[in-house]
Amino acid sequence: MGEITDEALMLAYRGGDARAFETLYRRHRGPLFRFILRSLKQRAAAEELFQEAWMRVVEARRRYEAQARFTTWLYTIAHNLLVDHWRRKGLTLVDLDSAPEVQSADNPARQAEAREALHRLLRAIDALPPAQREAFLLHEEAGMSVADIAAVTKTGEEAAKSRLRYAMAKLKAALDDG
Repeated sequence: MGEITDEALMLAYRGGDARAFETLYRRHRGPLFRFILRSLKQRAAAEELFQEAWMRVVEARRRYEAQARFTTWLYTIAHNLLVDHWRRKGLTLVDLDSAPEVQSADNPARQAEAREALHRLLRAIDALPPAQREAFLLHEEAGMSVADIAAVTKTGEEAAKSRLRYAMAKLKAALDDG
């Protein structure tokens, strides 16, 4: 028997199964946090919005209907929180020193090279316009399709596809220049 879907877990949670919520949280906490952190570029604010997103899930559990994929619903909550945050505070620069350490065998030169590549990638992501960065992060962190990205961001599929295509082209160009 296959893995229980996110939608089935959320419906079980709506019915009172706390373990279903724990499973959903375990499945999505990493990608959701990275999406929020890379969107905001401030760890404290990202942690706050991450907690707020999960609180909204908890608060909305009784109203949840499996009309769309759970990830689309979850990332729509996160998207709306980010939009509200940007309206209130504006954007800031990422602290590259907070990037995770890159592990690479016992070769210090390769480790330094990998770390520099990570920094180039993070700088390139940060340099993307917010709509392109969001499309890229939804695709890479949440594994969303163009249709899902369009649903989360409330845009058409062509706009979502363009944003993702432009983001990928800009990232490739930035990394090729490095």
